[in-house]
Amino acid sequence: MRNPIRLFVFVVLLGATTGCTEPQNREAADLQHVVLHESASAYTAWPAIARTADDELVVFYTDTDDHMGPDGRIVGVRSSDEGMTWSEPFVVYDTPLDERESGVTALNDGSLLVHTWSTLHTRESYGRMGPGSYFQPTIDAWIEEVESAPYEAAASNEGGRVARSTDGGRTWSAPAPGPDTIHGGVELKDGSLLVAAYRLSRDYVTVHKADAWSGPWRQVAEVRSPQPDSLRFGEPSVTQLPSGRIVMMMRVTTKPYNDSDDRCYLWATYSDDGGATWATPYPTPLWGFPPHLLTLSDGRVVVTYGHRRPPYGQRAAISDDGITWSAESEIILRDDAPNKDLGYPASVELSDGRVFTVYYQSHASDTVRPPEGPPPGRHKPDILGTIWDPR
Repeated sequence: MRNPIRLFVFVVLLGATTGCTEPQNREAADLQHVVLHESASAYTAWPAIARTADDELVVFYTDTDDHMGPDGRIVGVRSSDEGMTWSEPFVVYDTPLDERESGVTALNDGSLLVHTWSTLHTRESYGRMGPGSYFQPTIDAWIEEVESAPYEAAASNEGGRVARSTDGGRTWSAPAPGPDTIHGGVELKDGSLLVAAYRLSRDYVTVHKADAWSGPWRQVAEVRSPQPDSLRFGEPSVTQLPSGRIVMMMRVTTKPYNDSDDRCYLWATYSDDGGATWATPYPTPLWGFPPHLLTLSDGRVVVTYGHRRPPYGQRAAISDDGITWSAESEIILRDDAPNKDLGYPASVELSDGRVFTVYYQSHASDTVRPPEGPPPGRHKPDILGTIWDPR
């Protein structure tokens, strides 16, 4: 049984950011750090955020036993005061399988779409994990669960789903099949829906469109790595500029996997024909992953991303055109995480022009990881947020 969740807020006024090993030319002042969800035992991660038609903020995220646990569920919290305080969590989507994605798309009619992905774990998939991934008793318990009758009976739920809410995320339609999208998609100026996905292709990004939320969804494009033998694209984010141009930014993962590799810069591309064709992907000077793109009301574009090498934390950058990016404009939102199990930030613009960025990282200082894997009793990651001024 999950422990009760404590919800509270704390505010930190920051001057100069310390402890950074890379030169930075921008530092956000008067950062307000908010705790949305803290529980020592639950592993909470991979949040998505949106503003509802009645000006509430809603955040959806995965609540599970551990990073590779077999039974994650999608839960949500809401705020009616611009992110300063948050409700108790409510369940959005839960099957016996592992729900580990909750991208959200806000539509022009005020409704919300939540995009989920259900993973079917097996004895074989847990056997492929590297030595020291987890304590063996933990793995044994997971294998027992995935081989139980209820889990195996739910195998048909594996894959992507999309559901619609017309009341700010309080109730949801029956889910329909749909592509994965880690942060959600966009409603284009012509009324069609576009998302960028990666789970079915694994090494590259696929672009999908639909004329209605319930589908049918059709693949319209692919964005492939120019270095497929050494770099793969994944976990994309898309936004549409006032001009109609669609910008995409993607996480790069090295082969073999190394999330501290010097090559883990964000890559970008763009489309001027509604997502049918895309410019040749290019690397940005921003190191980290995965990205989330937000077009501000003044037309500038914010990207937020995790930083999984010391100092661990969350970063942001701002582009005037969504195409060109500068490392000198990088902003440090957090550099105080105890380890690199963090990131996946997502952002919305507040009514006063500031930005609220939500992400996951541990709110504790424990950094000990024995060779057998992360201790089951450790303080697991929390859902945190930062309010900051991009002006």
